[in-house]
Amino acid sequence: MYEKIQETAAFLKERMTSKPETAIILGSGLGHLADEIEVENEIAYSEIPNMPVSTVEGHSGKLLFGKLGGKEILAMQGRFHYYEGYSMKEVTFPIRVMYELGIKNLLVSNAAGGMNPAFHVGDLMVIDDQINLFPENPLRGKNFPTGPRFPSMHQAFDPEFIKIVDEAANRLGIKIFKGVYLGTQGPTFETPAEYRMFRKMGADAVGMSTVPEVIVAVHCGIRVFGISVITDLGGFDEAVKVSHEEVQAAADAAQPRMTALMKELIKAI
Repeated sequence: MYEKIQETAAFLKERMTSKPETAIILGSGLGHLADEIEVENEIAYSEIPNMPVSTVEGHSGKLLFGKLGGKEILAMQGRFHYYEGYSMKEVTFPIRVMYELGIKNLLVSNAAGGMNPAFHVGDLMVIDDQINLFPENPLRGKNFPTGPRFPSMHQAFDPEFIKIVDEAANRLGIKIFKGVYLGTQGPTFETPAEYRMFRKMGADAVGMSTVPEVIVAVHCGIRVFGISVITDLGGFDEAVKVSHEEVQAAADAAQPRMTALMKELIKAI
């Protein structure tokens, strides 16, 4: 796997016209944030050696190189999920490649179901911690030379980045929450009982991504910022049915606020 990572990184280095230090993963329904990027170069995943291909509706499947907030960035327009049948090594393969490309900061976004009673559909939740309920840890197996065998996950989400976004949100009049994101393998949405259980475990939102990527980023020494768009609600007295289309619609509506905060963070990094 390490040889494949280096092969992919070498392929991309030959085609990069800049050396970005910040990468963004654009999650479900948030791919349109790419419209705000001054794209200098884009490469389809299918053209990149060893790269998995996203199979989920709403995930375009491209690497974008360009500028956002006046800074050079790399953006993944579409990510890979464990529920698609990929191994954890494949799901987190892009993070390993990012490290080889010199990425020092990772901004992750996702759509999530909310079980915090204060949440409404369309709210933004800055992730300040996470719970891993995936059946496998992406660091399982031989240790990669990028980090220790037993990395600490204390403050996996960079406190300085959270503070920057908090101040930007106050300045721009954008309402945000902070909370714990819980990751499950999917692809089913949660039952009402599962929502209630996750809430009792200390989670504010739940989704099917992000957690593995954050674990590998921390292992690589990459600073992480995470944000969720609350696209549906569960675990309350009245059961709420949800569809993938509704999730995408709610995520789309949150894009202007998400974009504004991402720009402010990138400017300040």
